[in-house]
Amino acid sequence: MTQVAEQPGSTAGRLGSVVLDCPDPLELARFYSTLFGLEIDEHGDDDWRSLSGPGSTLGFSSLAFRRSDDYVPATWPGTDALELHLDLIVEDLSSGHAAVVALGAEPLDPVDAPPAGNDRGWRVYADPAGHPFRICLE
Repeated sequence: MTQVAEQPGSTAGRLGSVVLDCPDPLELARFYSTLFGLEIDEHGDDDWRSLSGPGSTLGFSSLAFRRSDDYVPATWPGTDALELHLDLIVEDLSSGHAAVVALGAEPLDPVDAPPAGNDRGWRVYADPAGHPFRICLE
């Protein structure tokens, strides 16, 4: 069982970045840059790119992308490779769907555009490198 620090505010560290492996860091950085409205950090290279912006926008310091020549995209639904996904909060599913698909996301679950009166509050997509993410109503 993991021990929790007894003193309030005491931590072992703070989350610096969430890093996604991918075959092309710049391509994926462009996708998420447009999706979140953040700038691509100018100090990247062919093997590493990150987004810069206020930590409160992402909830952590940065979202980064690392080249992996052995990268294998996750499959939906369910796979041993699926270990993490991002949730993007949208005001409505129809405009969220249109926006992410226009940027190059692939609808995974369901694959059709949201119908009027959709009662399910989330949908699953794959980014251009195949990482699953969801758009969700608040």
